[in-house]
Amino acid sequence: MTSPQSATVSAPGRRRWLTLLGLAPLLQACSPLRLINATVPSNTHTLQRDEAYGSAGRQRMDVYRPVGAAPDAPIAVFFYGGSWSSGDRADYRFVGEALASRGIVTVVADYRLSPEVRYPVFLQDCAQAVRWTRDNAGRLGASPSRLFVTGHSAGAYNAAMLALDARWLADVGMKPAELAGWVGLAGPYDFLPIGIPDVQRAFNWPDTPANSQPLFHAGGAEGLDHRVLLLAARNDTLVNPRRNTLAMAQALQRRGTAVELELFDRLGHTTLIGALAPPLRGLAPVLDRFSAFLQQRSG
Repeated sequence: MTSPQSATVSAPGRRRWLTLLGLAPLLQACSPLRLINATVPSNTHTLQRDEAYGSAGRQRMDVYRPVGAAPDAPIAVFFYGGSWSSGDRADYRFVGEALASRGIVTVVADYRLSPEVRYPVFLQDCAQAVRWTRDNAGRLGASPSRLFVTGHSAGAYNAAMLALDARWLADVGMKPAELAGWVGLAGPYDFLPIGIPDVQRAFNWPDTPANSQPLFHAGGAEGLDHRVLLLAARNDTLVNPRRNTLAMAQALQRRGTAVELELFDRLGHTTLIGALAPPLRGLAPVLDRFSAFLQQRSG
């Protein structure tokens, strides 16, 4: 496990951040994510939109393929957050571009949300997205042996559950051991009892099973075959990093899993993922940390 490091902000990064803050009037009329996505370059990747991994309307994904990628590039499936009740893959163009710019084939997947569905349907959707990605990795220019699941906030929960609880990948004919690793950014890994109404609805609270929590599965007797990277903001006020990220890292280490951990001092829950966008990369080296982990080969 790496020791937490403070993120330093470069002078250009501070200027870009202050410039963005100066756009507050525009933000009132325009989604902040849409504004961030307007800064994303188009010459780092090719975009394949609206790939279907199932028959439901939200069982769709966008694929970001790096320009000039190696033929056995790593491939990452990214799940976004939103309390399992909101989110759209188009809003996370900046994530797809960021990783693709570092040579990583990136799949940004939608999944069905509450109140249309409840736990565990969104996990079943995510498992189907991963199976589609594994089966299509070759034609996308990636290696299926370098397949990662990743996510932010609720999406980090989804990724963790696929990696730790074998039930979901088993439903699509896969095993967690087929993953090269998983990355969680500000993930909620232990959130019972549930107090947030949207999350209560998504998880049928109070009839939420204990094994719906990633931390429940982290202490198994067998070590995981894949690697783990956990990133969080030290002062996250929405998802407590001590109860979630640090507790997960400690539980995985006890079972012999290779875990890398970093907490950033100058970020919050949303700016942790926002730091992948071009205007905000000077806030902290989140993209450097994330992409280096995905590019590293096992063994």
